Amino acid sequence: MNDTILCPKYPHFLHGGDYNPDQWLDRPDILEKDIQLMKEAHVNCVSVGIFAWAHLEPQEGVYEFDWLEQIINNLYENGIYTVLATPSGAKPVWMSEKYPEIRRVNSSLHRELSGERHNHCYTSPIYREKVREMNTRLAERFSRHPGVILWHISNEYGGECYCPLCQEAFREWLKEKYGTLEALNHAWWAHFWSHTYTDWSQIHAPVPSGEMSVHGLIVDWKRFVTARTVDFMREEIKAVKSVNPEIPVTANLMSFYDGLDYFKFGPALDVVSWDSYPLWHNADTIQEAARVACCHDLMRSVKHQPFLLMESTPSMTNWQPVSKLKRPGMHELSSLQAVAHGSQSVQYFQWRKSRGSFEKFHGAVVDHYGGSDTRVFRDVASVGKRLENLEAAVLPTRVQPEVAIVYDWENRWAVEDAKGPRNGGLHYVETVQAHHRAFWKNGVPVDFVDMDGDLSGYKVVVTPMLYMYRNGFAKKLRDFVEQGGTLVSTYWSGIVDDTDLCFLGGWPGDGMMDVFGIWNEEIDALYDGETNAMELREPVDGLRESYSLRELCEIIHLRGAKALAAYGQDFYAGSPVLTENQFGKGTAYYIAARAEDGFQEDFYRMLVKKLGIRRALDTVLPEGVTASLRKGEQDVVFVQNFTAAPQTVRLPHAMKDVESGETLSGDLTLAPWEIRTLLEQ
Repeated sequence: MNDTILCPKYPHFLHGGDYNPDQWLDRPDILEKDIQLMKEAHVNCVSVGIFAWAHLEPQEGVYEFDWLEQIINNLYENGIYTVLATPSGAKPVWMSEKYPEIRRVNSSLHRELSGERHNHCYTSPIYREKVREMNTRLAERFSRHPGVILWHISNEYGGECYCPLCQEAFREWLKEKYGTLEALNHAWWAHFWSHTYTDWSQIHAPVPSGEMSVHGLIVDWKRFVTARTVDFMREEIKAVKSVNPEIPVTANLMSFYDGLDYFKFGPALDVVSWDSYPLWHNADTIQEAARVACCHDLMRSVKHQPFLLMESTPSMTNWQPVSKLKRPGMHELSSLQAVAHGSQSVQYFQWRKSRGSFEKFHGAVVDHYGGSDTRVFRDVASVGKRLENLEAAVLPTRVQPEVAIVYDWENRWAVEDAKGPRNGGLHYVETVQAHHRAFWKNGVPVDFVDMDGDLSGYKVVVTPMLYMYRNGFAKKLRDFVEQGGTLVSTYWSGIVDDTDLCFLGGWPGDGMMDVFGIWNEEIDALYDGETNAMELREPVDGLRESYSLRELCEIIHLRGAKALAAYGQDFYAGSPVLTENQFGKGTAYYIAARAEDGFQEDFYRMLVKKLGIRRALDTVLPEGVTASLRKGEQDVVFVQNFTAAPQTVRLPHAMKDVESGETLSGDLTLAPWEIRTLLEQ
């Protein structure tokens, strides 16, 4: 498949959202009005059937697809295409009651009652067979329909099951991984507290009432949960692809969701999509904009190709602590922010509000009023029109960064269970996002990779808090620097191997001390509110003389590196905190403490300039304004104002506005919450 165009049957930007006609089958007038309103809103695609199992199979073995065919036909006849879902995310009550084994057992080891969603057992042979049968029948009926362009596999996979079937599957997974109990006991350091296993049957999933002290067990359980979930998803995909392999498949992910390693999903999917629900207009909208940009980049990086924004709200949510409305302009800005970072769609949850139950007050294009003369509807229609106007220039382009940040779910699981040095919060994800935010503020595109990822092609690789070096990754880093790359790493890196055993012989371990030219002797944890200082030893272009430090401060010794800055306080005042080391043809920097955001912004601005890394706009960007770059035969730059005030950006050269065709030069003024799309001349 051409990975520049995600849906070959309909090679356009997708605009629409989750559509639940099964809730309105007794209201043909509403279904007819929906078509009229979709056309008015410039909607060209909807996702159908996500939670419709009870309507598709109201009784066991009784399949009713005629209503769905009528819906898909009617949509297609009106120029609206269908992303067809498999309904496994919410099992029908009749099935849940008849087959209790398909209901999950929770971490208190109690089987859940019928209800809710996303709570089926991924191991259950019965549920797997029911899903296979449903998916196969849907594919046989609809996969060759001209209006069906993409499979939406289940919905927001997630969660764990502790039932006997999953426990036994976990043991089998461990046997395949370790081979012998001797190997497992060593990898987990299970001799600690006499927790040595002498029979595979003694191994149980980690739960609060059982074993929670063996860290190798905990991280392997989380790996198993991902493996089990991906295996279930692959079986879903196999069922639809065996009927017609030409329709691509996607599964909607949830950015930094901690329960699953999304990089393991990439090989099984044709298209990555995700569901985005920011807290706009909070205390720091700029910070939130940077976080969402980071999420878009992570999701794009799962397959390193364009992605789909599968869900977003056109107005508000109903499940966040405060469900705030989007201010005028924010809907267009936040929607096109996704496009700026590589999305080929803007899709909403939901098209029409449910009349009752949990999501009756969740935002929608069409609310209970039912008309098009609302602010939200007009905002949605405007986004649809803008996507049509941008398509010819933007759709053929791609985001192609020169910078990669290593974010690894397995590392995250290990960090968060480390038991020290700060059990009050090591803040791994927040640290990763802080390093990304520095590039975002400088208008520099960023990819993410995990430790299985390819580092070639990048000028800079950043490894924040890479506590765990999985097998072979240290060599990747070593080769990257030796061959001319620039590596930036931080405190709390290179501490353990991939089974969470500490490296012996000094940190950063696994042969990386000579790459960085330092030895980390010990680490000081600071109380909340306590600070130290980073003080430059000599002027460095672009860096201030001093920066504040917090949370973690490593006491390191030079082993060939040059100290650029030292600690300003405490008994380790004067010892190195920022170092630079030449290794082979490249350079490795080490940041030995958590620094204020201003340091990251200055440091990476200096590095970008020094290495000639391309910025989207080579100009000063005001606070809250950023620029994103998509490359193609003609490069496209999105200039975005995430502030409630007008902002002015000095263009470095003449550029063309994609939508107006106007040639712009000099100062570009952006209204509050405005985004402009410019072509390089």
